[in-house]
Formats: sequence, structure tokens, C-alpha cells
Amino acid sequence: MIRHPQDDAELLALVRRYVTPERRYLKLGGSMLRMQGPECDRFMRDLCEDAGLITAGEIATLFEGGWRERRTAAWLVAVSRRTEYRERLGELLLASEVCCVGLAYSVALVSFGTARDADLLAAYLDRYLCRPDLAYDQTVVMGALQFIDLNLGGDQADRFLGPGGLWQQWLQDASHMQPNTDPNPSFLSLIRRLCAFVDECAEAR
Repeated sequence: MIRHPQDDAELLALVRRYVTPERRYLKLGGSMLRMQGPECDRFMRDLCEDAGLITAGEIATLFEGGWRERRTAAWLVAVSRRTEYRERLGELLLASEVCCVGLAYSVALVSFGTARDADLLAAYLDRYLCRPDLAYDQTVVMGALQFIDLNLGGDQADRFLGPGGLWQQWLQDASHMQPNTDPNPSFLSLIRRLCAFVDECAEAR
């Protein structure tokens, strides 16, 4: 069951502490890549500070909330390199209980960058590329899996992208997609840039 801040004093306190200051939850993702100068420096500094301060219990509580709380928690996990949350991130990604957070889960897993993280992303694609009726995070996760493959020299994405693979079948059957959609340029680039931001934050810490 998803916890809601308006009904949960503990979660509300964490939302006010980590999620809503300067509308952080909205900036975590592609929009923060457009920040420049002092705004970007302040955002990164505050994110790094909170990534170091937030406790395991607080992260667990945020992961029980809605998309705003989960997105923020995933980014704090990524920046603080808390790999102990790998399996939890994989579970949350696969369950897809809430919208607007798949990118954050994917970035966190890619920032860990191991073969196990690739497995978790592949498990998502195995499930959701078989669901052309669902416009979830298939494109983002594919970009994330490609990025890990590039770094590890792996080939997990190939089995989805090859002729007759699940990717082409999903594109063909998903009414919201264009048949010639290539995950490579846009989503791979987005993942690469967001992971560079995470790396910069991790180094700053």
C-alpha cells in the first residue's frame, strides 16, 4: 500500500525535509541538465548534502510513498552510491506501481553499473515489452541497459533489439510509438548525461 503524506505525519516530515524544498522532486531528471551557474552549483551541493545525511530508515519510508517521494529517494541513493538498495530498486522498477519514477530507478541502477544491475533492467524489459498497451518506461530502461552494456562490454540489450526481438515487436504493436523509434540517440544520451551528473555529485561528496 502506498503511503500518502497528507495522512502520514512521518512521511510528511520527510517530504518537507528532502522532497519539496525548491521543488526538488520536479528538477530531478532531465530538467536539472538545463541548470547553469550558481543555480546548478547550489542544487548539486544540497543534493550531495542530503544524500549523506538521509538515513536508511528515511530512505525506506520515502520508497513507500508516491512518485515524488520515490523519485527523490532513488536519486539520493544514486548520489550516495548505496548499492544495498539495488534489489529494492529492481523490485520497484518491475512493480511500476507509480508513474514518473522509472527514469530515477534506471539512473540509480546504471550508476551502480554491475552485471546484476543489467539483469534487473533486462527483467523489466522482459515483462513490459510484452505489454504494448502500457506506455511505461520501456524506452528509458532500454537506454539504461544499452549504457551498462557499453560500459561492461555486455550484450544484454542485443537480444531485445535484434531482428524479431521484443523491441521491434513492441514498437509494432504499441499504438503510442512510431515503428522507426530508435532508443539509441535520445534515451541513451539522456542516461549518459544523468549518470555524469551523478558521478559529479559522488565525486563532490
